[in-house]
Amino acid sequence: MKYDFDKITVRRGTNCVKWDHEPPVPVDMDKVIPMWVADMDFEVLPEIQEAIKKRAQHPVFGYNTVPDEYYEAIVNWFDKRHGWKIQKDWIQYTLGIVPAMSAVVRALVEPGKKVVILTPAYNCFFPAITNNDCTVVECPLVYKDRYHTIDFELFEKICADPDVKMFLFCNPHNPSGRVWTVEELTKIGEICRKHDVIVTSDEIHCELVMPGYKYTPFASISQANQDCCVSMNAASKAFNVAGLQIGNIVTNNPEWKSKINRAINVMEICDVNPFGHLALVAAYSKSGAEWLDQLNEYIYGNYKMLCDMFAAEIPEFPVSKMEGTYLPWVDCGVLGGLSSVDIENSLLQNEFVWINCGKMYGKEGFIRINLAAPRSLVEEGLRRVIHGLKRLEGKI
Repeated sequence: MKYDFDKITVRRGTNCVKWDHEPPVPVDMDKVIPMWVADMDFEVLPEIQEAIKKRAQHPVFGYNTVPDEYYEAIVNWFDKRHGWKIQKDWIQYTLGIVPAMSAVVRALVEPGKKVVILTPAYNCFFPAITNNDCTVVECPLVYKDRYHTIDFELFEKICADPDVKMFLFCNPHNPSGRVWTVEELTKIGEICRKHDVIVTSDEIHCELVMPGYKYTPFASISQANQDCCVSMNAASKAFNVAGLQIGNIVTNNPEWKSKINRAINVMEICDVNPFGHLALVAAYSKSGAEWLDQLNEYIYGNYKMLCDMFAAEIPEFPVSKMEGTYLPWVDCGVLGGLSSVDIENSLLQNEFVWINCGKMYGKEGFIRINLAAPRSLVEEGLRRVIHGLKRLEGKI
């Protein structure tokens, strides 16, 4: 079946965060193209909508359990698509990946201890650590020729600190767009095991991989990697069902799982709605795999369009190589001392396009752009971004 990702579905006025959220500066939101929060403007897989409609026909929406078919769908999907053999009793569901990472930190890291992250980093990593009275330790990625790599010498030096108890990791990486290689994942595992550092791997973007690249679950590399790791995954990002609020924590360590389960219950994030598990089961089907493959091709087309437009009109703003996600990371260093917050606000107020500032990810001089929308909408948004960057550069 051929899916139509060019179709524009109106979301404004539906209490949608992406389209209806109050902006950081005064602006007429009816004129704005939002290219900020990591949320797609594509309609979901029809089977997901059908599963939810069927359940909605029952007139009671009380507390519900999560059935065996949910676990079976996860086990089968990761085995067939990614070669990772998960066991049902390794899986703990919760309200989503953001509360999941907070629960894992709370469960496995004592207050006052340290958690290392690679920066730039997904913005929710920072509060997940600090809200649990732990300390963030940044290991900056090396940025060269539009590409980000890990400084393993620095990473090991940081991990050698006895107060560092966890590495909170993003695979694929948001916002740099890296899809980590087997060699990199193996090296991370070796260093973390050597220094008794738990790897907590946020793999929510795992299905969003561009042609020519392959996502590898950290825990699938080896038994040793599985034993030192807590993985987090969900169908929410790739299948655009984040509002249904369900995600998974996966570990083969019974003691860790017990502690995580306790944290989930203490935080009162243990109950899920009647629709989220149904969406995952429908997503992790044969139709879901076909839809996803076409989605990734479409997003790659949007990315190529961005690269061509920037190369032709503003080559002084390098675009990082996007191996995964739908969130290209753009170097605005040519604008000198202008903060990324100022860039975001200026584009919003003058060009009516909303992007994310790099500061929220711990990296000034960059912006993040969301390409997960119909191509005509993305093209118009990019034209506005280009116009705004030229204006800020003093070229128009």
